[in-house]
This record gives sequence, C-alpha cells and structure tokens, in this order.
Amino acid sequence: MPDPQDLDATTVARLIAAQCPQWADEPLRPVAKPGVDNSTFRLGDDKMVRLPRFERWIGQVTREQRWLPCLAPHLPLPVPRPLAQGEPAEGFPYPWSVYEWLPGEPADAAELTDLRQVAVDLAEFLLALRAVDATDGPPPESSNGFRGCDLADERDSPVVRSYLASRIDRLDGILDTGPVRELWDEALATPVWSRSPVWVHGDPAPSNLLARDGRLSAVIDFGTLAVGDPAVDLIAAWTLLDADSRKVFRDRLDVDDDTWTRGRCWGLSATLPDPATMTEKSVADLNAVLADR
Repeated sequence: MPDPQDLDATTVARLIAAQCPQWADEPLRPVAKPGVDNSTFRLGDDKMVRLPRFERWIGQVTREQRWLPCLAPHLPLPVPRPLAQGEPAEGFPYPWSVYEWLPGEPADAAELTDLRQVAVDLAEFLLALRAVDATDGPPPESSNGFRGCDLADERDSPVVRSYLASRIDRLDGILDTGPVRELWDEALATPVWSRSPVWVHGDPAPSNLLARDGRLSAVIDFGTLAVGDPAVDLIAAWTLLDADSRKVFRDRLDVDDDTWTRGRCWGLSATLPDPATMTEKSVADLNAVLADR
C-alpha cells in the first residue's frame, strides 16, 4: 500500500485515471515545496491535487469542499476552488481533492513592494472572512488543529499548555525565556473572546499567501478553517509584516487590546525558534512578538 506520507506521482496518476478520467492525460508533477499536512501535485497548467498525509487531516478535505464555495463570493482575494473530490482507492486510504491552480509566489518568497499595502489587503480579507455568516461552521476540532480555540483549551493545538511549555523549555540557556513566559502568562490571564465565533483561516502564514506584482494575489490552504476566536489570524502580523505595516494591520482590523494579546500568544506558537535550526530572522520575529504590546 502506498505510504500517504510519501506519495509519488504514479499513485496519484492512478487515482486521477480511475476517478477523474477527463484529466488522465494531463501532466502531473509534485510542487516544488511540499506541505507538512498534505501532499500537493500540479495537474496540467490549471489544476492541483491535494492529498492528506495523515489520518488526522482527512476532515480538511470535506471542510474545504463544503465551505470554500460558500466563502469565496464574499472575499476580496481568490481562494482555491474545488473541482472534484476523490475517494480512497488504488491503495490510498484517504479522501482527496482537485482544485483550480492559483498563480503566484508564496509571500515569503515574493518581492512585496509595499508592506503597508500588504497589511491593508490582508486585513480587508480577514475582515470580509469574519463578516460571513458563521452559522453551522466548523468549530475548533482535531482536523483543523483546534485553530480558533481558547488559549486555556487543553486539546492539541499549537498553543496547548504542554506543547508550548516544552518548546519554551528547550530554549532555556539559549535565549532569555523570561519575557516569553511573561507574555504567555499575560495571555492566559486575558479574557477569552466573548462575542460570537467568527470564521478564521487558522494559518495565514506567508507560505499560504500568494503574491504577484508585489501585491497579495490569493489566500490558499484552508485546512485549518474554523469558527472561533479571530486572534489566531493575527499570526501574520509577526511572520510577514514589519513594525510599521503591523500597526497598519492592527488599525485596519480595529483589534482590541485583549484580542491583540491573545494574538501575540498565537504569534509565539509561530515564531518560537527550534534550537537546532535557529536563525537571526527567527529570533527577530520572536523579539517582535515580545515587543509588540
């Protein structure tokens, strides 16, 4: 049986031929930068195939198929358009999807000409996403990594106490972790989101934001889509923006102090460096989170 964590084009081609024969003759090739949760292949010039690598993430398939067509008309930037949903077959044990291919470079590899404009465009996208009726939307759950959950939630999110504590502990003696723990304590003491849950992307990392001609052009990878606390989507403030554009981002979103503090905790989860792969940029990103009250 093919290993979902190590798929090759031969297996994916068999899935396409059996379930989407109209595309069987189109060239298939892996994307240059594979994902962590999903394997992705370019199909022809205008499509991509996305297949979960782990059982935990199979709910992402049905969630994206169900909700992206509902959300897309309300959003100011393009998002992936599902073209087909595949079923387990050919030895592959999970459902999978075919999407329209969106052109552009990941924002962390693109030359963004005006970060203030990027901040405005991203804020407008998130505001539009939050404004969509969230009735019956998916709550924080295992298959979206509990994105949008409360910070004190003990389930397996990037900010769950046990996981974040171990990541901080590994930095003891390497960095001054006192300010990190102070921020974490402050965030845990901050009131939870008390308004109605709203739609969140869940992982607006630079690799999930596409750019063309110096501007944001699309938002991709909605596997962590959820309805919950919008603080999680503030991660982009510290992984993509600088101090000046971060202020523009916060002002345009009209973020209150409590939500900003919770967002900084999510920012910790995205910027805490691994001691084995620490770089000047990762330390700078962490310091920005710590400084940005």
